[in-house]
Amino acid sequence: MTSSGTPIDYHAHVYFDADTVDAARALCESARDRFGLRMGRVHEKEVGPHPMWSCQLTVPTERFGDVIPWLNANRDGLVVFVHPNTGDDLRDHSDLTMWLGRSVPLKLDMFLK
Repeated sequence: MTSSGTPIDYHAHVYFDADTVDAARALCESARDRFGLRMGRVHEKEVGPHPMWSCQLTVPTERFGDVIPWLNANRDGLVVFVHPNTGDDLRDHSDLTMWLGRSVPLKLDMFLK
């Protein structure tokens, strides 16, 4: 964890399914190109604590105020899960979360081991 509990950066996980994979890919690529973000793989399977297929965008703290409102305005019904990266994975994925769209239960058991 950072000494002050301040996030190093944020992750925005765009959730999708077989019907919305193309829209999710387009959204992530647009965000990557527009804001210069790191874009992870477009996972067409559940990965980590995520209960749906997802793609991760890494958002620097100084870009949060630009990126997150843009994602919200352009997500076209997709769910986006946002969390900080403070080094405390359980807290980052449970107490410090934001949802753009509906929330879905995460698989947090992996952080309790």
